[in-house]
Amino acid sequence: MGPSNGDIPSLSGPEVGRLRAAQYVRMSTEHQKYSTENQSDAICSFAAQHGFTIVRTYTDAGRSGLNIEGRSGLRQLIEDIEGGHADFAVVLVYDVSRWGRFQDADESAFYEYRCRRAGVRVEYCAEQFENDGSIGSDVQKVVKRRMAAEYSRELSVKVFAGQCRLIEMGYRQGGAPGFGLRRELRDEQGRPKGLLGPGERKSIQTDRVVLVPGPSEEVAIVRWIYRRFVEDRCDELEIAAQLNERGVLTDLGRSWTRGTVHQILINEKYIGNNVWNRISFKLKQRRVANDPSMWVRANEAFQSIVEPEIFDAARAIIQARSRHLSNDEMLELLRGLFQRTGLLSGLIIDEVEGCPSSSAYQHRFGGLLKAYALVGFSPDRDYRYIEVNRTLRRLHPDIVAETIDGIERAGGKVEKDPLTEILTINSEFTASLAVVRCFQTAAGALRWKVRLDRGLLPDITVAVRMDRENRRARDYLLLPGFDMDQHVLRLGEDNGIWLDAYRFDTLTPLFELAERIALGEVA
Repeated sequence: MGPSNGDIPSLSGPEVGRLRAAQYVRMSTEHQKYSTENQSDAICSFAAQHGFTIVRTYTDAGRSGLNIEGRSGLRQLIEDIEGGHADFAVVLVYDVSRWGRFQDADESAFYEYRCRRAGVRVEYCAEQFENDGSIGSDVQKVVKRRMAAEYSRELSVKVFAGQCRLIEMGYRQGGAPGFGLRRELRDEQGRPKGLLGPGERKSIQTDRVVLVPGPSEEVAIVRWIYRRFVEDRCDELEIAAQLNERGVLTDLGRSWTRGTVHQILINEKYIGNNVWNRISFKLKQRRVANDPSMWVRANEAFQSIVEPEIFDAARAIIQARSRHLSNDEMLELLRGLFQRTGLLSGLIIDEVEGCPSSSAYQHRFGGLLKAYALVGFSPDRDYRYIEVNRTLRRLHPDIVAETIDGIERAGGKVEKDPLTEILTINSEFTASLAVVRCFQTAAGALRWKVRLDRGLLPDITVAVRMDRENRRARDYLLLPGFDMDQHVLRLGEDNGIWLDAYRFDTLTPLFELAERIALGEVA
C-alpha cells in the first residue's frame, strides 16, 4: 500500500513549531504485537513525547520484510523523499525489524542512508537507543539488524522442519493440486471438511490438506495420457496436440504443451506419493531445483489415480530415450540449450523437443545440479554445503550411539527420546548432541555455528566441532544449558577462558567423554 494523507493536522495552536513526520508501519503474518494498529499507537505516543506531528502514513500490510520487492509502501516512501515530494523531515518506525528483516544488514542500512542523504532521518520508536549517528547507536543498529535477519533464518529452519514432518504424515504443503486432482480439507481428527477451490486456503491452524481424485472426466484424461504414452507410444508433443484438438484445457485453463504433458507423466502424486522440496525458495532468494537427495517424501499417502505399473513403464520409456546417447552427447545438448537461453531449469529442459528430459539428466548424472555444473551453469547459490550436511547427518546417529554405549559401559543409564533424540542420563540431567559444520570466512578464519535446542532446554549440549574439511571431529565443547541464553552460538577457533574450560580435544575419545558425563564430572 502507498501513502495515505488521512487528516493532516493543521499547524496552528499547540502544533506550531512541532516537526513534521511520516510514519512507516509494516506487518507480515507475525504476532499481534506487530499489527499496524499497535505500531501506529506506539509511534503516535512517541511523536507526542518528542514533539513530532505525523502528517503522512506509509503502510505495507501482509508483506515480508526479507526484501523490498512487493513493499509498495517503503518504495513509495523512498521515492517521495528522493524525489523532493516529502513534506516531512523525519520517518518514524516502530523498531528496526519493521524497517526490514533484510538478510544482508547492509541493505537495511542502505535504504536508511538514502533517506538521510535526501535530508530525512529515520527514528526507531521502540528501540533503546537514539538514532543520532553516534558510535553507540550505530553499533546497536548493526546488532539489531543482524538479530532481525537471524530471526527470519531461525524461523525458516523451524517452519521447514515442521513442513517436513507434515509431508511425512501425508499432508500436502502448498502448491496447486494439478490436473485430475483436488485439495481436500481435513480437521485435526482427519475427517473431511470439503474441497478447497483455486486460491482458497485453510482458515484454522489445526486443519490439514490432502490430495484426492478430481472430477471423473479429468481422472479419465490423466489415465488416457498414460495409455497413449505407454501403450500407443505417442510422445508428449503428439498427446498435447490431441488434447488441444479436443478443446481440453489444463488445470490452469491453458493449452497443453510438451512440458505440461511431461510433468503429468513424471509426477509421483498421480500414484499417491507425497513428494516435497523439489524446489527451494527460502528467505525469498532465487527459486532453485534441489537434488533428489533433498526431496522429502511419503509414499502411498494419497489415493492414486494411475496404477504404479503404468507409471513405472512411463518412467522407463522416458529414461530409455536418453540411453542411446552418450554422456558427452547429452551434455552437448544441454550446453547448447544453456547457450541459447542463458538459463537452465527442469521446465526449460522438458519443453525442448529432441532433448532428453530433466528426469533423464537426473538419472544419468545423479541430479540436475551435477549436470548443470558439467556444462558451466551455476545457479545463484553455493550447493557445496549440501554434501557436507549430508555427511554430517550420516555421522550423527553413529555419534549418538557411541555416546550412549560409552555411558552404559561406564555404568550409567541412558534414555533417548525417539522424537527429539534428547538423552536423559541417570534420570538426573539431559543432553543434546550436535555435529557442527566448519566453514571459513573470506579471510580464511574458521567458524562454527551451534544451534542450541532452547525449545527443548537440555541441561548440556555436546557440540562436536568438525575440522576444516568437515571430515572428522576436531574437538568437543560441553555447553551447559544454564549458561546458554541464545538460540545460535557463533564460535571461532579461540573463544576465551569460559568456553575453553568446557573444551575437550579429539585425544579425549568420545566414549571417555561420555563416561565423564555419566559420572557427573562435567554436568
